[in-house]
Amino acid sequence: MKYYLIVGEASGDLHASRLMESIRKFDEGAAFRFFGGDLMQKVGGQRVRHYEELAYMGFIPVLLHLPTIIKNMNLCKQDIVKWQPDVVILVDYPGFNLKIAKYVHKNTKIPVYYYISPKIWAWKEWRIRAIKRDVREMFSILPFEIDFYERKHNYKIHYVGNPTAEEVATFKAQYTESKDEFCSRNGLNSKPIIAILSGSRKQEIKDNLPAMLEAGSRFEDYQLVIAGAPSIDDKFYEKYIADKDVKIVKNETYQLLSHATTAIVTSGTATLETALFNVPQVVCYKTPLPNLIRFAFNHIIKVKYISLVNLIANKEVVQELMAERFRINNIVNEVYKLLPNKPARQTMLDDYKTMQEKLGDYCAPDNAAISIVHLLKNE
Repeated sequence: MKYYLIVGEASGDLHASRLMESIRKFDEGAAFRFFGGDLMQKVGGQRVRHYEELAYMGFIPVLLHLPTIIKNMNLCKQDIVKWQPDVVILVDYPGFNLKIAKYVHKNTKIPVYYYISPKIWAWKEWRIRAIKRDVREMFSILPFEIDFYERKHNYKIHYVGNPTAEEVATFKAQYTESKDEFCSRNGLNSKPIIAILSGSRKQEIKDNLPAMLEAGSRFEDYQLVIAGAPSIDDKFYEKYIADKDVKIVKNETYQLLSHATTAIVTSGTATLETALFNVPQVVCYKTPLPNLIRFAFNHIIKVKYISLVNLIANKEVVQELMAERFRINNIVNEVYKLLPNKPARQTMLDDYKTMQEKLGDYCAPDNAAISIVHLLKNE
């Protein structure tokens, strides 16, 4: 069968590539065409556009690149109709993907499946109307989404487990490199590591990295190591690290987390990855108009937390320094609490275990692939 996949960022590229590998286990004749990244390309198939041409974040960047975004969206619609896949599989990235879903549903008979739900339980809940209308099957990776979709909105979904949990478990089972070997190979010294995960988009890095580095530099007995995002050129980081004692490790986030003592992390999938590696963390996210954002978070946004760790645990496991709490001194204070032999460190590690139990030990891409192939063969 023919599968058309669309992702808009690095994490989507990873999850989609694993899903493609799993689909091939259950459909040996699977053919892929996609808007995606290098990891999907390695699996095989025809890439139409790289996700880097889609990944614009924030009002101004989107406005500046609007002609490119519209051009890519039109190309995507036309390409789907021309190729006539058996299914279109969308991976997160709702701003782009929900428009594609609407077009495909309205103009074709091709079913639309969604792997990794948009976070409409946090904001823009009204998008549920479009999902119920345009998306035939939803494959969820967060256990609390079952209540949101099925009980609150009467929309049946498939909970397949969390792919990040499966990816981390697979990596940990195979990784044998010692900290000394890792540091030697990457030109690092022997000090314990504070990992800096500042996001996968330029705007996130621009907003968060300077404060993260300033806070991290207060810990002289530690070395700061940035997890370089796959889609970001090293030159982009240079303006932030030129005069600082910090190193970048590119495309080795899991290796870095395997040897980190603690971490400073922007909100997103990275918070969950850090927790699954049992690295105590502080979550940071700078926002414009912080007081207004805090008001919106208290009165408009539908969830209590921004980090996946806290959302899954349904409690404050990690500190979230966003909006008016995003201050260098706050970051320093929270990192200090998580250093070895501090009580808060062990408390967080214990809470990580509880969160991991809620996720379960499913193999998400295999579960999703089995359901997808079965559903398509029975249509």
